[in-house]
Formats: sequence, C-alpha cells, structure tokens
Amino acid sequence: MRSNMILAYAVLMCGVLVTIAKAGEGTHRTVIYDGEVFELGGSFNESKDLWMSLNDLTRVTKFVLKPQGMCRDKLCYPIPKARTKEFLFNTTKPRPTTWFNMSEFARLIHHPVAYDDAQSVWYFGTMPEQQNGYISSLMAPDFRLPDAKAEMHSLSDFRGKKVLLVTWASW
Repeated sequence: MRSNMILAYAVLMCGVLVTIAKAGEGTHRTVIYDGEVFELGGSFNESKDLWMSLNDLTRVTKFVLKPQGMCRDKLCYPIPKARTKEFLFNTTKPRPTTWFNMSEFARLIHHPVAYDDAQSVWYFGTMPEQQNGYISSLMAPDFRLPDAKAEMHSLSDFRGKKVLLVTWASW
C-alpha cells in the first residue's frame, strides 16, 4: 500500500516537472488556477503580464466579459472605463482576437498571484471572497494529507477536537 502511494506521488511530481519544463519553451505558458493546470499557446506581446484570449480566459478562470464587467457566476467586477486599455487589446493577425490582461485584473481585485519568469508559469491563489469567508466563519479550510504510515486524514475528521498543526518550510 505504501509503495503504491509513493509511486502515485512520484508520477504526479513527474507530471508537474514536465509541465514546468514545457512552460519555459518559446511562448508556451502555464497557468495554475483553482488548483488546475492549464497550458496556453502564444501571446500577442512580450509583457510580463499574463494576457489571455477571451476564449482561454473563460476556459481557465470561468470568467466571462460582459457589459457590466468581468463576471463569474453571480460575481461581477466592473472594469474601470478610464483603464480599459490596460485590460483589453484587440489584434487582427493571424485572426481577430481580443486579449485580456489577467495580471492587471488580479491586481484590481486583490487576487494573489505568483509568477515564475524563467518557466513562464502563473499561479493564482484563492479568490479574496473565498479566502475571507474562512475569516468570518473562523472555520479553517478542509484539506487531506497522509500521515507517516501513508494513511490519509482530513482536517474535518477532527472537527470539535483540539488540533495542533506543525508546518515547516525549507526556505
């Protein structure tokens, strides 16, 4: 059982490393959004910002550009009219495409994002609305991790009990 878990983690890590290695090649870009990995093709400029076609934007983030702003389900963020050029850009070649500056949008709504320039990878953290929901409820988000015997446990298994979480980082 334990060797199967180790093998599964090794396969997962190899997949992540291959994805990151591909991301550094040419105009290939990788976006990690809502815990999912998306591969994107070229961009229209050499900006450090993440510009995405509207089709890719919807596929990756589930946001849709509407007259009232950038919307996902019932949540809509208006795009400031005076700053439209910072968010939207149209190209005609090789085909007409509208590009959206996801990096600028993240800054506008205070959505945490990390960017690795060398590998061309963007990681978007938890949306502020979801992140702040835990603060108001005082309920920690649920997660699953293996123990030393490779048995999976989730934080919700211990609701109502005192729990000590010990974390560390190598940096």
